[in-house]
Amino acid sequence: MSPFIIFIVIAAYFGVLWLISTRTGKNGDNKTYFTGNHSSPWYLVAFGMIGASLSGVTFISVPGWVATRQFSYMQMVLGYLVGYTFIALVLMPLYYRMRLTSIYGYLESRFGTVSYKTGAAFFLLSRTIGASFRLYLVAIVFQFILEKLTVNIPFAVVVALSITLIYLYTYRGGIQTVVWTDTLQTFFMLASAGLTVWWVADDLNLGFMGMIDTVSASSYSQIFFWESGPKNFFMQFLSGAFIAFVMTGLDQDMMQKNLTCRNLREAQVNMFSFSVVLVVVNLAFLALGALLYLYGHKEGVIDETMIGERFQLLIQDKASGEMVARGTDYLFPVLAIDYLPGVVGILFLLGLVAAAYSSADSALAALTTSYCVDFLRLEKPSKVDGLRSEEENQKKRKYVQLGFSVLIFVLILVFKAVNDDAVIAQIFKAAGFTYGPLLGLYAFGLLTRRKVKDPWVALVCIGAVLLSFIINWNAEEWFGSKIGFEILIYNGGLTYLGLWIISRKSSSIPEEI
Repeated sequence: MSPFIIFIVIAAYFGVLWLISTRTGKNGDNKTYFTGNHSSPWYLVAFGMIGASLSGVTFISVPGWVATRQFSYMQMVLGYLVGYTFIALVLMPLYYRMRLTSIYGYLESRFGTVSYKTGAAFFLLSRTIGASFRLYLVAIVFQFILEKLTVNIPFAVVVALSITLIYLYTYRGGIQTVVWTDTLQTFFMLASAGLTVWWVADDLNLGFMGMIDTVSASSYSQIFFWESGPKNFFMQFLSGAFIAFVMTGLDQDMMQKNLTCRNLREAQVNMFSFSVVLVVVNLAFLALGALLYLYGHKEGVIDETMIGERFQLLIQDKASGEMVARGTDYLFPVLAIDYLPGVVGILFLLGLVAAAYSSADSALAALTTSYCVDFLRLEKPSKVDGLRSEEENQKKRKYVQLGFSVLIFVLILVFKAVNDDAVIAQIFKAAGFTYGPLLGLYAFGLLTRRKVKDPWVALVCIGAVLLSFIINWNAEEWFGSKIGFEILIYNGGLTYLGLWIISRKSSSIPEEI
């Protein structure tokens, strides 16, 4: 693949996104940016949410993860179904009934202003970290591809260009543009993965049923693990249910798309459709990982080994012929660029760009919406001078989006300097600490009829995070095993307990909240 082809592919792709943004963002105001004017077809929202949920993490990390975790990730994905069902039947009716633009408005109605600001602040922290990790993963892989093609562009420039392009096509239409662009990007991501599966299976002389039989018979395909440890079914399933609940139902990024649907019924149909398709898609990405490992072993270009206590994937460098130790995230990129047909390399590049933009654009829109609505209160123009105030509010919103773009850029450079673990594990690990207080706040609000001392809520949430960190740090010494993604449950439980301590019984809480 030549650098010229890369340039043409990215330029053409961005051109299509720009075309969509000019149509969807035309004459757009803050209401368009925040809510999409509540006019999005549910099937577009559902399809686009698949891409936003998968992102570069699933596109790159999940196939590589198969070597160490087999298909155990499906245990967590099955748990997602429980979380999504709760969202559709409990949270969505609440959000639509309250006519929320920012879902954290519920916390203000239920507990008070400090709780509201605390919940929104934890979302901003959580989503900024998550979006930065996801875009970081894609950026390092893209930089790796450029280096292999002897194109020397500094990592910071690659990241800056990516974020700039995302800013340019979202700053006008916001969530209304994102709903449409994510639909396109989900298509490219799934098409890239699907056609790669077809090419690899064809190279291995496998038909559809032969591919299923071969993957099923391989050592990579085990789904259920009943023994204690990080792959235990019950912990994975439970963690998946809670992760789906908080990272979708309590996340402004994911719920903002749902709230653009025309009504509650369409939003619920969207959620149920999205959840079923997501299970199938994740299974397909795991199958892709198994096929890539089988292909690599057949060609003699990959091997797996332990270097000290750390798993390493050895991949043959095509230029030198030497086996080079790399993280499992490099499995798909190296095979697609160096060993599979050129068309697969182009498909991989398209999928990579789609993966980067599909999660980052919606995250940027959601971060901007939350800060503008929850902290700057820009949802509605001033009644004193409506026209002038609306224009000023739009300017403020654009500055906020620019600020978050710069912040994500800085965080990605920090991750580049310090990251040394599988990206998918890092994201869920970070989410366990930062989404935990949201889990505790919403659980306490939904499951009890007690009032809390609102000024103390921020301290309770921060204290729960600190205690969770201490427990996680000492878990192996105290309990004899490490804590995995279930740290989210510990964190949420500690927040819930703290809120109970600072609460009292009340009969004055409106039934609608």
